[in-house]
Amino acid sequence: MNYYSAKEIVEQVNNVADTKANTSASKTFVLALLAGGYIAMGGLLALVVGGGLPGLTAENPGLQKFLFGAVFPLGLILCAIAGADLFTGNTAYFIPGLLSGKCSLKSIFKNWGIVYTGNFFGSVIVAFLFAYYTDIFAKDPWHSSVVHIGEYKTSAPFVKAFIKGIACNWMVALAMWLSYSAKDISGKILGIWFPIMAFVAMGFEHSVANMFFIPTAIFYNADISWLSFITDNLIPVTMGNIVGGALFVGTAYWFIYEKK
Repeated sequence: MNYYSAKEIVEQVNNVADTKANTSASKTFVLALLAGGYIAMGGLLALVVGGGLPGLTAENPGLQKFLFGAVFPLGLILCAIAGADLFTGNTAYFIPGLLSGKCSLKSIFKNWGIVYTGNFFGSVIVAFLFAYYTDIFAKDPWHSSVVHIGEYKTSAPFVKAFIKGIACNWMVALAMWLSYSAKDISGKILGIWFPIMAFVAMGFEHSVANMFFIPTAIFYNADISWLSFITDNLIPVTMGNIVGGALFVGTAYWFIYEKK
């Protein structure tokens, strides 16, 4: 077979988690900076394409959402193939090993802390330098779209943002699960594309993507404070992402294939 079975994927993921746990903090941070930048680049492309279609948004919003989601997977494809460390995927990778006693909570929290911080800085750097400083969204329809997305994301109730975070990272972690099943690059890209396109088109919430979308809106003078960004979106979405990856993917597949 030119792909790994579902059981073999868990073995692949355990190897990935072991490698990540034994990578130095400095290298992990650089890999996390890259991942934040890659996801931000996918978001930037999605805004250029999907945010520039006001007529389609009004007349056929489903198609506009599909096109927005269709180009966003660029970021995760770069992470998976070029190599980078993304927080949302890591919420799932370490769980089978943790539940089987192969790794400790301390090593997991250390990785998550470094990677989350690196993802944040990588995303915000791209938001400021490439999305804002270049004036790429300075004119309508892009400016209105950027501001609307940021304000919409920070207006949801805490529980709704949390639940959208769960659904999102269920898809994101599964996308990486599928990428590890493939033995060639084309298979990895195909495995990633469908789940990522789906979560974006369905409007679910990804913490690292929001580290790009919402700061970009703030830089373009949206009615959002940095405190609102963190408390109204980033905290509940991050919590939801952890549940989606750790419980719905990591724990589920550990229970199926590794629990004795």
